[in-house]
Amino acid sequence: MKKIELLAPAGDLNRLKLALIYGADAVYIGGKEFSLRSHASNFSLKDIKKGVDFAHKLEKKVYVTCNIIMHNDNLNNLEKYLKKLDNIKVDGIITSSLAMIKLIKSQTTMEAHLSTQISCLNSEVINFFSRYNIDRVVLARECSLNDIKQITKLSEKEIEVFIHGGMCSSYSGKCMLSNVMTRRDANRGGCAHSCRWKYDFVKNGKVISKENEYFSFASKDLCALDYTVDLIQAGVSSLKIEGRMKSANYLCAIISSYRHLIDDYYNHQSLDMKLYHNLMSLGENRHVGKGFFEGNVTIKEQELILSDKFVNAGDFIGIVKSYNKNKKLATIELKNKIINNASYLLLTPKQNPQIIKISRIIYQNQEYEQYTIANHLIRIKCDTTLKPYDIIHKLINFE
Repeated sequence: MKKIELLAPAGDLNRLKLALIYGADAVYIGGKEFSLRSHASNFSLKDIKKGVDFAHKLEKKVYVTCNIIMHNDNLNNLEKYLKKLDNIKVDGIITSSLAMIKLIKSQTTMEAHLSTQISCLNSEVINFFSRYNIDRVVLARECSLNDIKQITKLSEKEIEVFIHGGMCSSYSGKCMLSNVMTRRDANRGGCAHSCRWKYDFVKNGKVISKENEYFSFASKDLCALDYTVDLIQAGVSSLKIEGRMKSANYLCAIISSYRHLIDDYYNHQSLDMKLYHNLMSLGENRHVGKGFFEGNVTIKEQELILSDKFVNAGDFIGIVKSYNKNKKLATIELKNKIINNASYLLLTPKQNPQIIKISRIIYQNQEYEQYTIANHLIRIKCDTTLKPYDIIHKLINFE
């Protein structure tokens, strides 16, 4: 059986590199054209080429999302844009447009992946689009685990399943709230996330919610960690993490969690679910639920009282840029306050977290007992050998 692909998002070139280094087998990115998530740091053609070259050196893949709902004027430059991506050697395009699928398969060498915007919930949808030689289908998030097993069994095409990240309060992202409330078209990259706004609760024209207590009708984020083995055994081809607008720290923590689980499964190791959940907790997550994996969602999967805070937000201290072995000094890009003579948690690619001790903090040749200015490059003394892309976290006690 072919090893399952772990697919991660990337909002810019730095996050693309981190995602692949921390264990993703492939990444999906948005270009400047034809892509949803218009407020993400979408890639120029120049950066797409840099990302593809970096990925291919690691024998990994890059897919580009071209998943807006196509209007007639979008067709003008489409073929030209797709051919540019093909020349860059992009591995595949994610789209919901039949016009785009036809061009991809007739004019390029790239794969065509059917976007979740199609709301594929049954094998007949796959059979229909198979006439157009699609290579992969991204199933709707509303599929249950039983649905996924049946569809995968009946399909000859690769099946991709979302396993982690944001869930839309509407069906497969077909939401018009943003359009109505802000004139930002969610299906053309402008979603204002109106479901996550704070609302008063009104009955018979009277506000009955308590003061400073607001409601939303958002969904909890999806976490399919406990279903990953089931998806592997079902024959799913790719497991997809959502979040092109998420931070580098979030990506590394989530990817590490699933990477450890997947590798342990294929290596016939005992599965340490506590470790995987602990790794996941290092990312600044919203509250998570099971989504539709057990069938229709219940109130447990809803985020009715919305918090302004992420779970574990603020634990991310910084990312290592370089390390001098002789002087035992690391240069890090600081994200949150760091304190001298303190212990921290180190997250590294494909390894379990370990505890490290900081004994000096230096900025521009001056030493500090603590330092707080985010994004400054500071030096720290650490006897443990650090490597570029290692991530330093506040030391927390895992439950």
